[in-house]
Amino acid sequence: MAEDVFSEHRPLLFTIAYEMLGSASDAEDVLQESYLRWSAVDPAEVEHPRAYLVRVVTRQALNHLRAAKARREDYVGTWLPEPIRTAPGVSEDVVLAESVSMAMMLVLETLNPTERAVFVLHDVFGYTHGEIAASVGKAEPTVRQIAHRARRHVHARRRRFEPDTAGTREVVRRFLRAAATGEVQVLMDLLAPDVVVFADGGGKVSTVRRPVGGRDDVARFVLGVTRAGTSTDRFEHVTCNGMPAVRFPAAGEPGWLLAFEIQDGRVTGLYGMRNPDKLHRADAVRPLDRGGRTQWKP
Repeated sequence: MAEDVFSEHRPLLFTIAYEMLGSASDAEDVLQESYLRWSAVDPAEVEHPRAYLVRVVTRQALNHLRAAKARREDYVGTWLPEPIRTAPGVSEDVVLAESVSMAMMLVLETLNPTERAVFVLHDVFGYTHGEIAASVGKAEPTVRQIAHRARRHVHARRRRFEPDTAGTREVVRRFLRAAATGEVQVLMDLLAPDVVVFADGGGKVSTVRRPVGGRDDVARFVLGVTRAGTSTDRFEHVTCNGMPAVRFPAAGEPGWLLAFEIQDGRVTGLYGMRNPDKLHRADAVRPLDRGGRTQWKP
């Protein structure tokens, strides 16, 4: 009984934990800890199991997030969220697709743990300030103030993008072909003027340690990577964090992954994951769920 109830809500609980932590591994740890707590109670005594489980997961995720903040301050190079494979249908829920995108996850990293929890629960999952207050241990008026502050912060920094579609995949194909053949002008035409490259090697794989911005510098960077012998002719199209992405295989290794932020037919952001520790769980598609809550508004 307890296991069945937990399994029923698992996609929702994983989505909340992942959006709060930016790590599928940590999110799985949170779910494991939460299940142990859930299995220790009598489900018959819990009036609203989903609300109870969301509260437990939120508290455990907050504990993990506070500990992770200190570790990430010592991270080598650019930190990116641990990528997750998402079903193509995730783009049908625009709020969900945007909330798990690499761009949004990086914005969420700039919030403190409580702000992040409040924003995610209210603006993404549609929980009321009163429900959130019970989860984060704050008074409802305080939660309301935190939500307003976090929302203003996020909206000032959020980047628009188009979810994975046939159109965005065609842009990706043209981009990769231009990079492989050295067609500079075609590549430049596909890049937005303010395009940015983010690359995460975690100090374990060689890559740029700071973001590269601007069409000219990004084009030079992409062509330089290709000329250095990094193969871009063998790849697998995947949907990653709701975004169009490609997975480049490597014999006996996790390879690497490149996610594309695209708007109006141009690439506005590139997110390259080279850190092997963040790629070994990127093969399985993760079912995500917002629980049918009201969508957030810009």
